[in-house]
Amino acid sequence: MPAVPSCLLKPVRDQFLTLLPEREDRHPLGCHNPRIADEVVFDRLVQVLVFGCGYERAADEHCSATALRRRRDEWIKLGVMEDLRLLVLSAYDRMIGLDLDHLVADGCTTQAPGGAGRSPVDRGKQGLKRSQLTQAQDIPLVTEPASANTRDHTLLPAALDAYSRLGDASGPLPQHPRPGLDAGYDYRPVRDDLAARGIAARITPRGEKVSIQAGGRWVVERTNSWLNNFGKLRRCTERRKTAVEFYIALACIFVTVRHLIRRAWTHALPLGHPTPHTPPPMTYWRTL
Repeated sequence: MPAVPSCLLKPVRDQFLTLLPEREDRHPLGCHNPRIADEVVFDRLVQVLVFGCGYERAADEHCSATALRRRRDEWIKLGVMEDLRLLVLSAYDRMIGLDLDHLVADGCTTQAPGGAGRSPVDRGKQGLKRSQLTQAQDIPLVTEPASANTRDHTLLPAALDAYSRLGDASGPLPQHPRPGLDAGYDYRPVRDDLAARGIAARITPRGEKVSIQAGGRWVVERTNSWLNNFGKLRRCTERRKTAVEFYIALACIFVTVRHLIRRAWTHALPLGHPTPHTPPPMTYWRTL
């Protein structure tokens, strides 16, 4: 049984394989061990992402843990996972539309295997922090990883720089977006950086109790919860930032494709297509 439903795994895997460059076997003797199929390795890496298990647990006699790590590093070097993430965002923008005028940013801290620090208020905590920037429909736009003891407001400039580069995938970006930020971003350097970018953000003042619904900040909290459902992000054991970014991009791809399929049921239904509340006839499934 696959780690994710086949309706998500198959289209993502097929599109990922099309982005891989054609590989030529240049072994002079042609007698070395045959290369493991890319789709087999991709499915195993999806298991590692979803279950959060080690590579040895996902390996078997057909695909070793060393092969998983080597193929992961090969794909990281090619940058195909980030290309696929941008391609998925572009597809969502064409079919549903990205509401880039309303952005929400927040940080999310996850534990390391050894715990999350000596106390909840200790800045020496261990683990991983994700600086998350989403849009109004919970779609993750930018996810910047950092160490858990990094303050949220120091990661915002890097997230905004990555957001400005999304124009190549989603088309022209709005000139004056209005991101919603919580009290963790109420600092003078943040306000000066936003003013230099021409961004008028809605920042919750420090010391003021505001509900999570204020400014639509619950959107990014739900996105963080979706990403925490992936075991590799909930308890990350990777030591290299590039490997962390690889799994974050893969998790964002699944979140976006799942959201796209759900929105397509109500926003892009062709004539005669079964609705979400009406079971489709058997003849419909035979035509897929």
